[in-house]
Amino acid sequence: MKQAVDSFLNHLVVEKGFSRNTLEAYRNDLYQLVDFLGKGSNPSGDWKAVRLDDLTAYFAELREKRGYQDRTMARKVAATKSFFNFLMEESAITEDPTEELASPRVGRSLPKPLSEDEVERLLDEPNKEDSAEARRDWAMLEVLYATGIRVTELVSLDMKDVNLDEAFIRCLGKGSRERVVYMYPRAVEALRTYIDKVRPRMGVSKNEQAIFVNRRGGRLTRQWVWAVLKDWATKAEIDPTRITPHVLRHSFATHMLRGGAPLRHVQELLGHASITTTQVYTHLTLEHIQKEYDKAHPRA
Repeated sequence: MKQAVDSFLNHLVVEKGFSRNTLEAYRNDLYQLVDFLGKGSNPSGDWKAVRLDDLTAYFAELREKRGYQDRTMARKVAATKSFFNFLMEESAITEDPTEELASPRVGRSLPKPLSEDEVERLLDEPNKEDSAEARRDWAMLEVLYATGIRVTELVSLDMKDVNLDEAFIRCLGKGSRERVVYMYPRAVEALRTYIDKVRPRMGVSKNEQAIFVNRRGGRLTRQWVWAVLKDWATKAEIDPTRITPHVLRHSFATHMLRGGAPLRHVQELLGHASITTTQVYTHLTLEHIQKEYDKAHPRA
């Protein structure tokens, strides 16, 4: 069971940029759950066998016998929910036992998207340089924001996955689910320029199918994308500690909903198996609406 937990923790590092402290807290929380299940209802170590009653008993023990307070309990519930959502996304389980799992109310930490102005500055920054790497990075950033794809999906893109004439990419998401995501004209322009004029000059072999390659012609890594993104953020005078590929994904979803896109549409674009995962963004858009109301209403 711990192997699945370790895969989830790696996902948190690569895809969501969790800090070391948060990662260790989640590791302790989930290993604690594994130990509880192994000693009681689930000695076989099968995540598919875990039910809501098992989790309820686990959290009851934490509160009643160990005396954990609301904030700690909320984090442990959040870690558990996030983990089971990951298992669903990976098709490792078919039912999520945490769907009706209650959590103490201690205030929710929501993702912080970039403003539209910040996105504009970030995406424009590579255009100020004329190197092959800058042209490639421009295309990469435009694709990330145009589609909201995960960094793993970005670096996994092959030449066959792109249709520039129809302005879409086809990517393989979690659980090997394939989806089509469309791009706006500027992203198509950036990607076409890179593919036609830049990529052939980057030492790419005939057998290399990756779209985004390094200066030696090899496929980019997720860690590399992280580093480059922070470098461009610094040049654009945006706090690099705020920037990860997942923040661009958050920003894409938030801006789409603010622009009037239906929640189900955004769910499909993001490749979420459950709409409850997408619903977190509605809190962000409502927060934006309230701020606009406060600024505009004469009695606010």
